[in-house]
Amino acid sequence: MRKKLFVFPLLFLFVMGCAMMMDMAAREKVYGKAAPVITDSFASKELMPGDTWKVYLKASDPDGDMDYIVSEIYQPGVGDYPVSYTRVREGNRKELNGYVFLNTNVPMGSQWENFWTITLTVFIKDKAGHYSKPASFKVTFQGRYSQEPPPSGIFQEQDLGPILVTLRPIDDGNHGSREQ
Repeated sequence: MRKKLFVFPLLFLFVMGCAMMMDMAAREKVYGKAAPVITDSFASKELMPGDTWKVYLKASDPDGDMDYIVSEIYQPGVGDYPVSYTRVREGNRKELNGYVFLNTNVPMGSQWENFWTITLTVFIKDKAGHYSKPASFKVTFQGRYSQEPPPSGIFQEQDLGPILVTLRPIDDGNHGSREQ
């Protein structure tokens, strides 16, 4: 009896895996097999707490089916934040050039962000389910920093959409305060 109970879940997982594989093949027939490519990227490595961080991207997809900009944020002491999906607008599905942005202003104030670092990893996902290779950025917050502009003539000042994550302080028992 135990063997039958063990075999059924394995058979179920196998069938589901095959169905997902067939689903990918069906999507590739409609949208194509080429994955998106991030051709250039830039983000300031330093930022004043509370500023809006602009992350510039240039990307292309020969199939013209870019669907989402996928953003993952890691903060030491906090861990990984939920993944953010920013929809690629209709006119940008073959080529995109602009910035996604992260609002670092938080309800409890941004003083706690001084001297903290976060890492952002960005992918482009297309409608067939392919992902680009990642682009990673690290930013350090400090009250005396100002955001560095992107290199001239490479990126457009086109708003591609927000990174939908709210940063939070490390809970050290003092509700994020670094003072004892």
